[in-house]
Amino acid sequence: MDKKPTRRESREAAFLTAFAATFEPEMPTLPAEELEGQPDAFAAELLAAMNAHSDELDGIITDHLKGWTLSRVPRVSLVALRLALAEMLYGKEQKPGVAINEAVELVKKYGADTDYQFVNGLLGAVAREQGAEPEASC
Repeated sequence: MDKKPTRRESREAAFLTAFAATFEPEMPTLPAEELEGQPDAFAAELLAAMNAHSDELDGIITDHLKGWTLSRVPRVSLVALRLALAEMLYGKEQKPGVAINEAVELVKKYGADTDYQFVNGLLGAVAREQGAEPEASC
């Protein structure tokens, strides 16, 4: 019997998949319909939302960059931002604090030492604009 992954494991799987795809942009992604029923349906939902709204998500990120361009954002941070925003804006659960905290933890694990602060600040600003009160992150 297969163990169902936790939400945290699903987010990390989605992050790693999306991060790998940044090196192979032509890599085909499966439509959400093909991924439903898979052991990691939540990761598939996150990836589908991120892919379906990629231009909008990049626009939101760009709008919150001060003195930076999207191309200057570290790849780890950019993928974490895209996934967290997809979850915050299009996810079924609508728990921005959780999405922000998980993105911060992913960037702490895979990114540079202080990148998590940038991710936390940008996502917190978006959450406040959306009328949500983000939970405090470390």
